[in-house]
Amino acid sequence: MLKPNSLKQALYKALPVLAENPDMMRIFIDEGVIAATLAPSLSFENRYTLNVLILDYRGDINLILVPLAAWLRENQPDIFTTGDGKGFTYISDINTGDSQDLSISLKLTERTLVQQEGARLYVRNVGEPPEPEPVERPKELYINGELVSQWHE
Repeated sequence: MLKPNSLKQALYKALPVLAENPDMMRIFIDEGVIAATLAPSLSFENRYTLNVLILDYRGDINLILVPLAAWLRENQPDIFTTGDGKGFTYISDINTGDSQDLSISLKLTERTLVQQEGARLYVRNVGEPPEPEPVERPKELYINGELVSQWHE
C-alpha cells in the first residue's frame, strides 16, 4: 500500500511538530476489503479505512485538516464527491489544558495490478491518475490572514 506512508510524510511536512515528535501520531488501517472479480487477472482494489490519531495536539485544528484535504485532493479525489459525505470524518477529545486528541478516519482505495507471465505473478501498487492540468499544489497555510504553516516538497 502506498497511501498510509504518503499521508504520514505529507503531515510531517505540513506540521513540523509531528516530524519532531513522531510519537504524537499513530496510523492504522481497519475495515479492509478486497474488491475483485473473476476476470482472468488477479488485480484488485483494496478498500479500507485509514485512521490517523494525533495525540496531545496543541495547535489550531485547521493546521491538520487543510493539509489533509490538500493530500486527499491529489490522492483520493473522489472522497469529496461521495453521496454520504462520510469519507473524511474526525472526532476530537478535548483534554485537560489546551491540548486535544484527534481521531481522523479516511475511507481510501488503492489499486493493485497483478500480471501473470507464464508461471510468474508480478504485483504492482498503482497510484491515482494524475490531476488535471494546471493544478498548483499549495505550500503555505494562512488562518485569519496570518501565515501559520509552510511545507516544501
